[in-house]
Amino acid sequence: MAFTEAELTYLRSQPLARLATVAATGQPDVVPVAAEFDGTYFWVGGGTTVVRTRKFRNIAAGNEKVALLFDDMVSFDPFIVRGLRIYGRAEQPFERVGMVGPGTYLRITPTESWSWNMAGEPVGDDWYAADYRAHG
Repeated sequence: MAFTEAELTYLRSQPLARLATVAATGQPDVVPVAAEFDGTYFWVGGGTTVVRTRKFRNIAAGNEKVALLFDDMVSFDPFIVRGLRIYGRAEQPFERVGMVGPGTYLRITPTESWSWNMAGEPVGDDWYAADYRAHG
């Protein structure tokens, strides 16, 4: 899937994301993660103990569907928020050197995404509908 130039610029500026996975019991779990996009895949992980984390265990249990959210609040006054939500499939483990160093990583293939307010405009009555972009 392809991202717009504005979305790519935003992704490059946001090293912190939230990753949602689902446990074998069906319980959703969301955690903050360092995330890196190489133009094709998102990479999450690092270190040697990361494979013992809940996100890795959930995916190892066969729950490969994930959601990744990059968002920020540019300003409170005026209120300016923007974000990019991505659905995808995670695979593991991959040994690589990533932004947090060498280690074990999840490789997430994006399948669908939605972005809003990439221009960073103050929120108005119709900002969400006017700048909401879905693709996938």
